[in-house]
This record gives sequence, C-alpha cells and structure tokens, in this order.
Amino acid sequence: MTSLQEIFSPDGPFARAIEGYRVRSQQVEMAERIAAAIKSNSVFIAEAGTGTGKTFAYLVPALRSNGKVIVSTGTKTLQDQLYNKDLPMVRDILRAPAQIALLKGRANYVCHYHLQNALGEGRFLSREDAADARRIAAFARTTHSGDKAECLEVNENSPVWQQVTSTRDNCLGQDCPNYKECFVMQARKAAMAADLVVVNHHLFFADVMLRDEGMAELLPACNTVIFDEAHQLPEVASLFFGDSISTAQVLDLVRDARNEALTHARDCLDLPPAGKAAEKAARDLRLAVGVDAGRFSAAQLHEKPEFDAALTTLIESLERFAAILETQAERAEGLEKCWQRAGELLDHLRRWQQPEEAGYVYWGEAFTQSLQLNATPLDVAGIFRKQMGGHPRAWIFTSATLAVQGRFHHYCSEMGLGEPESACWQSPFDYGKQAVLYAPLGMPEPNDWRFTEAVVEAAWPAVQAARGGTFFLCTSLRAMRRTRELLQEKIEAAGLDVPLLVQGEGSKNDLLQRFRFHGAAILVGSQSFWEGVDVRGEALSLVVIDKIPFAPPDDPVLSARIDEMKKQGRNAFIEYQLPRAVINVKQGAGRLIRDESDRGVLMICDPRMLTKPYGRKVWQSLPPMQRTKELRTVLEFFAASR
Repeated sequence: MTSLQEIFSPDGPFARAIEGYRVRSQQVEMAERIAAAIKSNSVFIAEAGTGTGKTFAYLVPALRSNGKVIVSTGTKTLQDQLYNKDLPMVRDILRAPAQIALLKGRANYVCHYHLQNALGEGRFLSREDAADARRIAAFARTTHSGDKAECLEVNENSPVWQQVTSTRDNCLGQDCPNYKECFVMQARKAAMAADLVVVNHHLFFADVMLRDEGMAELLPACNTVIFDEAHQLPEVASLFFGDSISTAQVLDLVRDARNEALTHARDCLDLPPAGKAAEKAARDLRLAVGVDAGRFSAAQLHEKPEFDAALTTLIESLERFAAILETQAERAEGLEKCWQRAGELLDHLRRWQQPEEAGYVYWGEAFTQSLQLNATPLDVAGIFRKQMGGHPRAWIFTSATLAVQGRFHHYCSEMGLGEPESACWQSPFDYGKQAVLYAPLGMPEPNDWRFTEAVVEAAWPAVQAARGGTFFLCTSLRAMRRTRELLQEKIEAAGLDVPLLVQGEGSKNDLLQRFRFHGAAILVGSQSFWEGVDVRGEALSLVVIDKIPFAPPDDPVLSARIDEMKKQGRNAFIEYQLPRAVINVKQGAGRLIRDESDRGVLMICDPRMLTKPYGRKVWQSLPPMQRTKELRTVLEFFAASR
C-alpha cells in the first residue's frame, strides 16, 4: 500500500494532479497522526493553521481507512464544498473506490407533500413568492437530490422554502402519500450505503439526540467521526443537549392544522377560532417580554408582570386546540401529526411552570417576531462523553483555532475528552514578512462611550493607506451600526468612491461577492464575518477588530456557568471566558492571510491587549506577525506593498 509520505511527495499523485502543488510537512504529519488514530480507534485533536491543508490531511486517511466515515463540518457551505469539490478530487487522485454521500437536515430538501399543499392553497404573500413556488415545483420535477442549494433560480432566503420543506414536527414519515419519492428518504438511503458521509454539526447533534434524521442508524455503523471546524462544537452541543420551545412553533402548528383541516375536516367549525386564539396567545407571550429583542434569564422573564399570565393563557389555549385536534385526528395522517405536535409543545411549555431542573439554565431569547424559551445544560462534557461511548471508533477533532497558547485543556474540559492525543501545527505562511499586528496606543477603555469613535479615528489612516480592502469586525451590532455611520461620514468628507458594505444589507454570500468584485471596498460586520470567510489577494489587506470578543457578562447562559464554576471554587474567567475569547480573536485574525502571496495588517484596538496581564495570552496565541504600536510602521508596510 502506498505510504502517506509517497502520496504527498513532490512526485506523488497530488503533485501530478494539482498545478502549483507544494509539499507541506505539517500536512503530511497531520495525515499520519490521523491515520494512526483511525487505526487505533482513539481520540485525536489537531489544530492546523491556515494554509496547512487540513482538509486533504484528514480526507486521505479517511478514504484509505476501509471503514465507514462521517465527516461533520461547521456550515452547510463547507459541507457543499467538501462534497462537490474536495472529496471527488481526492477520491479521483487516490483512485479510491469509496462511495460518498451528502446528508443535510430535512429543511434543505423539497417536500412533495408540502409543495403540493402550498400550490393548492395558493396563499402567498406576493407575486414573487408565487413565482418562487412555481420555480421550485419545476425544480422538483427535474432534480435528483431535491436539495434547495441546487435550485439556483430561487433565493435561499425566500419565505416560500418554509412552506415547501418539512420539519421534524410536520413530516408525516411513512404515512406520507409521497413517501416513496421523498428526497429526504433517498438522501438517507444513499448515506446508509456510502463509505463516507458528509454532514454538518447541527445535523449530527440533532440526530444523535432526537434519533430523527437518519444518523440514528448511521452512527452505530460508522468507524470514524471527523469534526472539521471543531471549535464550534461546544456551542452546538449546548443547543441540542438542551430543550427549547418557540412561539413560532405554535404559529407553524396552527398554520399546518388549518391547511390540513381545509382538505380533511372542513366541517369542524371549532378548529379555526381555537387556532386563532392559540395564535393570539403565542403573539401575546412574545409581547409580554417587551418590544426589544435580546436575551433574558428566567428570573428576568418571571419578573415581567405579564409574562406568567401570558404563558398560562398560551398553555390553556393550546390545550383547547389540542383537544379539538384529537377529535379530528383519525380523519387524516396530517391531522393526527398536528395533534401529536400540540402535545409535545405543551410538554415543553409546562416545563416553564415547574421548578427549574438542576444542572440547567433557563432563559429566553426575544426575536422581532417570536420568543424562544430554552433550558440549556450548564455542562455538556458528561453528555457528550456518554455519546462517545459504546461502539469503539475513532473521534477526530480539527480546526485552525482550538488551542490557547498551544494547549487544549480548555477544549478537552468543555467537551469531556479527558487527555487525548493532540498536536498543533503552525501555518506554513511567513507571517513575519506577510503581516503586521498593530495595537494602537492611547485608546480609551472599551466601556468608554466614545470607544467606537476612537476606533474609527485610529483606523482611518490605515484604511486610506490600504486603499479600502478593509474588514471591520465588531463585537456588537450596536458598535457595527455606529461604525458604519462614522465611516460613511469619513468617506463623504474625503470625497472617496469606496463601497461601504454592512452585515444585514444583503446575504453574507452576496456581500462577500461584492466585496471581492470591487477589490477596494470596506465591509463592516459582526459575528457572521468573524469566521468561515475566505477573501484572497489585495481585496482584503486590513482587518480591524474593535474589542477582544468576550461574551457579554449579562448573557444568561454565561452568567449561570460563571456562577456554577465559582461554586466549585474555579476561576471562570481564566478557565472559560478568556479561552473562548482567544479562540474568537484567532478566528477573526484568520480572515487576513489566506495564501502565500497575501499581505496585510491586523489591527486590534482593545487597549487591554497591552495593559492587562491576560492580554499577553491573546497576542501570544496569534500567528507570529511583526508587532507594532506605531501607525508609522503600518503606513510604511502598506507603502512597501504597493
């Protein structure tokens, strides 16, 4: 069997197939360590800096392992790239006979049953929505996969998708009249038959916990699980190991029940008014929290005068609605499913009328149109460790950002991994020549009301020297909006023709496309743009980070976890808050240098990086860039780059 050294060698199959291929010792070492972990069914954690080639480093041993492999990624975008581009390329180069499959959550596949219902009802809010529905219907007749990512004629954010796809709640399963042609079932069958299946973290955890989307059969049969972008796992695991209920689910239930009744129970005159009462009660519960969106602890919610009464009213109205649905359940599978859903929603809502379960933090998140009530575990380590038990298999965790100063203690503790084998490979890029880390002097404290003004003022000379090509990464939406206003004033005052793009004013992909195309634009973003963004060349040569991204201290989940750690006599800041902030800074910094020819400046405006003892941990975890506190050095760097 050809060795990994030979595969990645200067005259090996990769070098022959890929133009400009370079041997990277980090990539070869990483592939060898992953192959060893797969062979011994062990846990392995790998941090690999940008440019290491970690995707090929895990795909090669995975395809050569002769076992069933699940690769779980952080986003559906990366999932599509793996399945459509990277995997076929590596498989062809290796001439591996492996069968591959892509599996997404059911909301990504057109549902024949719901599509027919939506077209039959014709209840669309606009002509454009009606046109989208017709386009989706045409797509459903010709597609093999039913994956909405392949339906390029319809925007992925079109509201019609919600009407023509299924959810765990409203899927009829084997009772569906379209079961045999179901795209979800076809995707599951392909995944069961495949040697390597590409999923995403949300799907992985939803299925492990809910035994719903096909992973229930997949996981026991698999020999290796590889998590790419593994730094996202603690957050995703918390989401799925907990419990949540949204007022939007009540509205969806009423809509689905109404549609089913129009076909199968038109004579049930009690159902429409009961549905309207449940809808009103759900909306009133959202209004009871107040107009503003945000996160609230359970104590804050119960303190609001209308909340408990509104919750009781919603439960009572949903009980009446469920009782009527029960009388109609035998008339159609769809009505029976709605009755079952009503019972499940009631169970979740009643949990909020009982004493809080130990080990969980209860909190709510208000969105513009809905309220979500959550019970989140304070610690996912024990639950995840239990999921890893049973059938022996290899577990591989990899990302460009997992370690803090080269150590994985924080991550292993959070995920319950013990002390497994681990390794850290630095990026092959020459950061000393390619990049400058700039920490400006004289910045006010981050809680100063003038801080955002000071950030824009300090960054503007660098923006001009970079001739645009700038990302402003903000730690809050408020700072993002204020940064945009200040930059607009600067651009107009200077008479510059520089596009100013802002998160929320278009989809993420659309904004990035415009940013790349222009080549000298400014993009202001918050959480969405800190990771998973790849802009190469001069289009991006300055990344400005306003603050070290500590989670807000009033966040109910963070606050509860800090309290719990204090009770255990632990230092929550050093063990939990700081490591998470460091990993987030590393993610933001990773936007700057994407290949060997990139050059740029990373500007971090938070004075705590210079003045606080922990600031050292932040910058020591960043790539070995040239470091400066002087604007002159930055201007000279940009001048030399021209």
